[in-house]
Amino acid sequence: MTKAELAKFKKILEEKQAELARVVRNREAIAIEKSADAIDEVQHAAERELAIRNLDRESQMLRLVRLALRRIEEGTYGTCLECEEPINKKRLQAVPWAPYCLKCQEEFDKKQDQSALEELLVNAA
Repeated sequence: MTKAELAKFKKILEEKQAELARVVRNREAIAIEKSADAIDEVQHAAERELAIRNLDRESQMLRLVRLALRRIEEGTYGTCLECEEPINKKRLQAVPWAPYCLKCQEEFDKKQDQSALEELLVNAA
């Protein structure tokens, strides 16, 4: 990867990091509100749960962006963390914080899905 390409990815990642940091700091949506009406309480709880899930997703993405910026500094950006093969540039253009090549990402996602399913089954029992 050329220095110009790395600089471009670094700029994109730094902008994304700033955006996500602002979003993660805004936690007003997860405040617990009391209401005299039970239906309002249920609605507030559902909205809070959605806000918590969004905050969790944004926090995870922020970690990936910071990891990608660290890999740029270390000179390992664009290399899959699993198989150590180059990550396709089209993939990096679409998801600049991608830590894995497409093949390894698919394997990682399958393991995550399997773990989630097993947890659901354990909790259902």
